[in-house]
Amino acid sequence: MTPPAAPDPAARDAIAAGRTALGVEFGSTRIKACLVDADDPSVVLAVGSHAWENAYVDRRWTYALDDVWTGLRAAYADLVSDSRRRHGVTPTTLASVGVSAMMHGYLAFDGDGELLVPFRTWRNTDTGAAARELTDLLEVNIPLRWSIAHLHQAVLSEEPHVSDIRFVTTLAGYVHGKLTGRRVLGVGDASGMFPIDPQTADYDAELVARYDALAAGRIPPLLDLLPEVLVAGEPAGELTAEGAALLDPTGTLHAGALVCPPEGDAGTGMVATASVAPRTGNVSAGTSIFAMVVLERPLGAVHEELDVVTTPAGDPVAMVHCNNGASELAAFAGLFSRFAEASGRPADPDAVFDTLLREALEGDADAGGILAYNHLAGEPIAGLAEGRPLTVRTPGSRFTLANVMRAQVHGVFATLALGMRVLADEGVAVDRLLAHGGMFRTAGVAQRLLAGALDAPVSVADTASEGGAWGIAVLAAFSRARAGGDTAGLDAYLRERVFGSVVFDTVAPDPADVAGFAAYLDRYRDGLAVERAAVAALPDGATASTPTPTEGAHP
Repeated sequence: MTPPAAPDPAARDAIAAGRTALGVEFGSTRIKACLVDADDPSVVLAVGSHAWENAYVDRRWTYALDDVWTGLRAAYADLVSDSRRRHGVTPTTLASVGVSAMMHGYLAFDGDGELLVPFRTWRNTDTGAAARELTDLLEVNIPLRWSIAHLHQAVLSEEPHVSDIRFVTTLAGYVHGKLTGRRVLGVGDASGMFPIDPQTADYDAELVARYDALAAGRIPPLLDLLPEVLVAGEPAGELTAEGAALLDPTGTLHAGALVCPPEGDAGTGMVATASVAPRTGNVSAGTSIFAMVVLERPLGAVHEELDVVTTPAGDPVAMVHCNNGASELAAFAGLFSRFAEASGRPADPDAVFDTLLREALEGDADAGGILAYNHLAGEPIAGLAEGRPLTVRTPGSRFTLANVMRAQVHGVFATLALGMRVLADEGVAVDRLLAHGGMFRTAGVAQRLLAGALDAPVSVADTASEGGAWGIAVLAAFSRARAGGDTAGLDAYLRERVFGSVVFDTVAPDPADVAGFAAYLDRYRDGLAVERAAVAALPDGATASTPTPTEGAHP
């Protein structure tokens, strides 16, 4: 998101007076910080970021916890520099703070708070046995990436650390705990750990009892292990002196700011697109890609393509989550960037990405017979435990740059479209679908092709490229407003206090795009046999991270 220009005197006064809300989000490739006016969180005062990468270690995707803290400090320092550059003032106090991060995954600690095994991220897909058993037991779809699947897989595998587990949380919960000393989690992030009862906005007590009976004698009772659940607007602690030092080791930042419940990137995506009311939804595209649709009623059946999570306010949401998003598309952009450099005509990476996306619009609607599989990791919706990125064509395919890039963009949306068709078969209605993530920085391209893929109007606002850090800053401002006596619910707060003047650009699906993508998707389904064969035939050679400059989901 390009921060809107704020009047310097007003911005300077807000920062100097500590009338600001800070949001920090740990995405897949960037840690981002965003400072907003706490009284008007639509006004962004300063931003900062720090690049980081996951690593593939011992056949698991992970981040080192030391990188969490060096990255957090670097992102905050970058924000401070931006504040000084734009407004001539350094933040010393904050009204409120919020932390968001990639959902799901597994951070397990012993009784002394020591990490027992390296952080296992949402991207790991080695939890199949646990996910199947839990889905049957709980009669709720438990995807491979959910925290309870990671925990139960460790139990099933009799991993040595299991007997020492005393606390399990997500990345956002871990960082929040270090900043405040409290073991809590926002309900949206908690809903990716274990199923939530929409009536109580807490872990489903009946399902907790079922799991405790299953795991009895092997781990402590589940509620002793999981964080306390809070809904948006509830106070979740204060920034301690130790927490302030973790953010700002210079000692300039003071303790005492109100801290809102930590949330997952899905929740901040909903907030950043004002999609927290029934019949609204959003698509977030980055390292992964997922769609969130707020439900009016429970789903009629359990579907492995859909999992039910919640908004930050606790309302049920159907989530179509695909592990693989725009990373392969970004790799193609990197390839062409290097070509430009090698030819003696170096080009800005963003300009290369923009050019390639626009070229995709010149391709055939069905990508000329070319198929692109963006599976760097396993993809449960496609039935893949592992991934092998492939671009496939027949001798009769129309092999042009435009069709290759059209196929790559279609490949980003293909698995998502499979899941969204299941949601449509459930009769779930969506009045408004908003998109955000780096892909949507190029106006009108990914937005138009997504509308064709989902056969639905797609809207984009000026928060499209980096909504997550801003979304958690808005939630931090919301908690401050509630603490000050404001009784507005989250939906009303967003509509009236944040998005009242935001202009959304909406693109309706083009019939030719719809028909072309449908033809592509039919071939894509058939071609999954090729992808499965590649997984079987080609050893997994992944030894390093797979960064992407198009973050926006797990971002």
